[in-house]
Amino acid sequence: MTKKQDQDESVEKIEDENIETTAQEPQADDLQTQLEEAQQSTKDNWDKVLRAQAEMENLKRRNAKDLENAHKFALDGFVKALLEVKDSLTMGLKTAKDDNASVESITEGLEMTDKVFLSTLEKFGVETINPKGEAFNPEFHEAVTMLPMPDQESNSVLEVIQTGFTLNGRLVRPAMVIVVQ
Repeated sequence: MTKKQDQDESVEKIEDENIETTAQEPQADDLQTQLEEAQQSTKDNWDKVLRAQAEMENLKRRNAKDLENAHKFALDGFVKALLEVKDSLTMGLKTAKDDNASVESITEGLEMTDKVFLSTLEKFGVETINPKGEAFNPEFHEAVTMLPMPDQESNSVLEVIQTGFTLNGRLVRPAMVIVVQ
């Protein structure tokens, strides 16, 4: 090779390197821009995550407070309804203490109070179990004794000593009964 060819090749190499360097410089600027955008996006996403966590903590606190209040005041309506029964009993006692009170008026007051009490219980899903004449059911009845009665159907409830109660279909207290043997 001649000196001229060597010089031409050197010039071409330098020009190629300049072209590559020039081509790389915009790429480096692009990469820097992309990096800054990615960092900003990461920062924005991190802020969103922190806000979501804070919101979840606030929601947990609110739900815990609501649950606590629900437990505290769950019986609020029931207590208000029972106050009507208490008022009825108070009026009955006042009437019974009156000099002009008769057994009939006291009995009538007690019956009215009993009706108010039972209707209050029914409002809240409490139902009475009074199985007189029905077949004995050990799931809802408790046999106190069994009596032989030839004219009655065997295994039926002859008499209810104490009524039972269910709350929304679940047994609270079984009815205490006398069963025909």
